[in-house]
Amino acid sequence: MSLPLILTVSIIAFFLTYKLYQWLRFKLPPGPRPWPVVGNLYDIKPIRFRCFAEWAQVYGPIISVWFGSTLNVIVSNSELAREVLKEHDQQLADRHRSRSAAKFSRDGQDLIWADYGPHYVKVRKVCTLELFSPKRLEALRPIREDEVSAMVESIFLDCTNPESLGKTLQVRIYLGAVAFNNITRLAFGKRFVNSDGIMDEQGHEFKAIVSNGLKLGASLAMAEHIPWLRWMFPLEEEAFAKHGARRDRLTRAIMEEHTLARQKSGGAKQHFVDALLTLQDKYDLSEDTIIGLLWDMITAGMDTTAISVEWAMAELIRNPRVQKKAQEELDRVIGFERVMSETDFSNLPYLQSVAKEALRLHPPTPLMLPHRANANVKIGGYDIPKGSNVHVNVWAVARDPAVWKDPEEFRPERFLEEDVDMKGHDFRLLPFGAGRRVCPGAQLGINLVTSMLGHLLHHFCWTTAEGVKAEEIDLLENPGLVAYMRTPLQAIATPRLPSHLYKRVAADM
Repeated sequence: MSLPLILTVSIIAFFLTYKLYQWLRFKLPPGPRPWPVVGNLYDIKPIRFRCFAEWAQVYGPIISVWFGSTLNVIVSNSELAREVLKEHDQQLADRHRSRSAAKFSRDGQDLIWADYGPHYVKVRKVCTLELFSPKRLEALRPIREDEVSAMVESIFLDCTNPESLGKTLQVRIYLGAVAFNNITRLAFGKRFVNSDGIMDEQGHEFKAIVSNGLKLGASLAMAEHIPWLRWMFPLEEEAFAKHGARRDRLTRAIMEEHTLARQKSGGAKQHFVDALLTLQDKYDLSEDTIIGLLWDMITAGMDTTAISVEWAMAELIRNPRVQKKAQEELDRVIGFERVMSETDFSNLPYLQSVAKEALRLHPPTPLMLPHRANANVKIGGYDIPKGSNVHVNVWAVARDPAVWKDPEEFRPERFLEEDVDMKGHDFRLLPFGAGRRVCPGAQLGINLVTSMLGHLLHHFCWTTAEGVKAEEIDLLENPGLVAYMRTPLQAIATPRLPSHLYKRVAADM
């Protein structure tokens, strides 16, 4: 045996022995038996949260799963979720950053990927008090309502086109346009798409940056879990540097546009980019942090809203009773002579319950982002060593028969019978997380999902194509961090209001 091979085998053996000694000191949660080197990586099914829920049925509500040499602990009921997100929140408030996440976030200079500490507390304060305050959300309401009305007009034009009468629409296309235009306008103060649907140069550049970021992030998957094999999968430093420079170049150009406009007008607008630039000195925000925060908004807000509404529409088509009941409420409160506004929400409890029930059954991020232990801690009577990752399976928590009656049934009435908070105070329902790392934009997300659903239901009746049974709609997810429907929803939209109520109401702000 050659000397280099002996040295390599010896180093690996020493590393594994040391790891084994380390972990034998702890009483770890039960789980499937890991393989040497790869852990449970080859046992995990592609839709991870469903796989972990199945394992929880075998091993209990808290399980150990090894991603290579990294321990991941998954909890699947509300009591354990409370321990993780409330009772031991401070010890579990750090983030596990993959190499790509570290690069994208400038090693945690943003909010999403920052470890818990002074920087996180400061940036979180900016988000809570400034960016997502009730006053700013209300000031930005015209943008949200503009984009929702643009979606309604687009669907109306397509479903009444003589060439497409009786044909299904791919619902995701319309929802994605709302999410894209809404988040770029909120974050950057720009609608990259004109009224004819033509995207400008900056819009194409923005889309290319998002697409390239996804590709770069996916290129490292396997090596992330086995640190001592990373030399076989080197980080493409040049590709990440080019991506970062490209992202920063576009963001700085937009920031400069806003600075010049502010100097010319003498006042700041409500968009996040203006807010952050005017607050830069007050909160001592670096340019890296401002850019990181703006892209956090894009990352967190672009997919999740469209995903949630597509799932809700699938359930409403599968459950015509619920669709009809929601429409009856809308007809009673809004009528047939005007369109819905966010100010109507308080008079539409059933619509709000439909949104809640969709987020219960289909949370857009079913495992949330992992929490990383910054100290040894006990959860459910088991040891969680420092450096472990802890995931809350919010998908499993929201389907737990111990706390939900008929958990698999889409029944919005459950939220009329009992008021359940979904912004982090009730640990049975956690679509936005809870504790120190709860999503600061939860109310914005709830408003947009509810508004999109209300308009889709008030303006149209939704059915499957002729010959397709509602129960045949595929309710499985695509693998990934966010839970897209595996099969995009196809449906027939039939207008139900006077034609003059389908015009976009543009808001120039």
